Formats: sequence, structure tokens, C-alpha cells
Amino acid sequence: QVQLVESGGGLVESGGSLKLSCGVPGFVPKNCGIEWFRQSAGEQREFVASISFDGATTYADSLKERFAVSEDRDNGTVYLEMNNLRPEDTAMYSCQTDGGGRRCTYCNPETYTCHTGRVPWGHGTQVTVSS
Repeated sequence: QVQLVESGGGLVESGGSLKLSCGVPGFVPKNCGIEWFRQSAGEQREFVASISFDGATTYADSLKERFAVSEDRDNGTVYLEMNNLRPEDTAMYSCQTDGGGRRCTYCNPETYTCHTGRVPWGHGTQVTVSS
């Protein structure tokens, strides 16, 4: 079973930058985009940004000036670059396939094997911004 994996979180000072990664190791998507969410302690999950399979990006209004989402088509990795980080950006950041949990196809370019189905979310990556 394929599963999304996030990485790149850590502890950073206010004003610093981090670049998060999301993908299914060894696989590239064939029909789905990625959505980034974050959740702070005691808060509801919040939409951050998304990139569709054809490359269209959307952002939470409050974050679009500081965050940028991009993708590497060759390895199927989606990135979330976060600049000028603030303490209120502290949260667990996670990614999921777009389309409300629809079936997605991920293929391994070396073995030519593909998986089609719902792709489980990753465990998230913690971002902590100190003041």
C-alpha cells in the first residue's frame, strides 16, 4: 500500500524559512494533486495550500504572501516553501491527495507498477517557530 510521507519540519526562529516535502517514496502521481493542511494544538485543521495535477495552485488568503507550493514532476514530490515564519505558524503540517479522498494512481517509474486507490495521509511533520 502506498502512503504519503511528509518531511522537512523542525524548529526555526521567527523570520526564518522551511521547505516541507510530501510524496509517496518511489512513486509518482498520475492523476491527483496535493493539498497541505496544518493543525495547531487545540485548533481545527486549517487549509494551507494546494497544487492540482495540472499545476494550478491555491493558497489560504492569509498565507499566500509567505508560502509557495511547487512540485517536482520527475520524482512526484510536492514542496511547501514557507518564508518569514511566525510563531503562529507553529503546527503539524500534513498533506493529502486532492479531490476529497478520491482514488488516485501512483506509479513506480522503475518497476512500472502502479497503485490505484485512496492514498492514506502521512503522519505529518512538525513545524515550530520560536519568537
